[in-house]
Amino acid sequence: MKGLDDIENKNLKITPLHQIHKELHARMVPFAGWEMPVQYAGVIEEHLVVRKSCGLFDVSHMGEIEVSGTKAIEAVQGITTNDASKLKDGQVQYTLLCYPNGGVVDDVTLYKFSDTRYMFCVNGSNTEKDFNWIKENAGSIADIKNLSNNFGQIAIQGPLSQEILQNTCNIDLSLIRYYHFENGKVLGADAVISKTGYTGEDGFEIYIPWDATIMIWRGLMEAGSRFGIRPIGLGARDTLRLEMGFPLYGNELNENTTPLEAGLHRFVRLDKGHFIGKDALVKQARQGINKKLVGLEMIEAGIPRSHYKIFAKGRAIGEVTSGTMSPFLGKAIGMGYVETEFSPIETELAVEIRNKMVRAKVSKTPFYTRDTAAKAAN
Repeated sequence: MKGLDDIENKNLKITPLHQIHKELHARMVPFAGWEMPVQYAGVIEEHLVVRKSCGLFDVSHMGEIEVSGTKAIEAVQGITTNDASKLKDGQVQYTLLCYPNGGVVDDVTLYKFSDTRYMFCVNGSNTEKDFNWIKENAGSIADIKNLSNNFGQIAIQGPLSQEILQNTCNIDLSLIRYYHFENGKVLGADAVISKTGYTGEDGFEIYIPWDATIMIWRGLMEAGSRFGIRPIGLGARDTLRLEMGFPLYGNELNENTTPLEAGLHRFVRLDKGHFIGKDALVKQARQGINKKLVGLEMIEAGIPRSHYKIFAKGRAIGEVTSGTMSPFLGKAIGMGYVETEFSPIETELAVEIRNKMVRAKVSKTPFYTRDTAAKAAN
């Protein structure tokens, strides 16, 4: 049943793959109002499967919001930081929704189906908030629909993902460029096949009818069995995105941070027409930012965790937003906001871990690249 409350927990919604996760003995946790699999075999093992072969993710908790009508582009342009007028049909764009003060409502991907139809893919924790915000600010000139209950979403990620998916779909995946999509069929079901992802690897995100999601998951697992495909939980999804330095809403992005502070300048087009938050961002761009999101690499033993304080010159100058022991790199990494003067690469800092100052430094992101993987393999 579509998003109905779990019988066992009346406060959590479930995805169409909930029974599959139980069959696979996944460890289930509350996440963004949903009961989701955090791991199956273990975070490290799942992480490395995606880096080396292929993993399958249930991302059906993500929200889909459609903006349509003759003034759809006008509606979209007025609420997003990026320039949607540059999009061609079948193209995807990373963009942000901002409050008037420049703080982030959400970071989203925008799909252009036609001049009169666009779709936002939004973070699962923000679906209702985003829908209400978009409707309030664009609903007077466009038709806004929350389609989240219509879609299941599966991500297939890793070096072997295209070969596996190709065996199940009716279109030539090699023709889909990065951040583009096509309408097609996967195992006979209608699907939007998008060459996007949150891992830094080749892969696709597949939007499918809610009721077809189980069939497609099972089919992809069967098609990928000889390639070593594995189900992947939220734990590895988080470590994979962190190795890439990708921001996560609620950690690196929120109503109190701006895209400029988060280093997302290239997705903020201050040269386009008015959009909500533009005035505040123009002012901040002129005056300069007081804090900046940086990558962190630990010099001494210790893992930087969210909300740990960052120090320099004997005083607190920021806070960790995300951190982990990188499964692929074998070292502790993180991200956090620091006062701008302490943001240059290689600047030595300290992270307070259990009342002890542990040495760290500002690191370039992404921490992981495919060149990193190639060197590790040789």
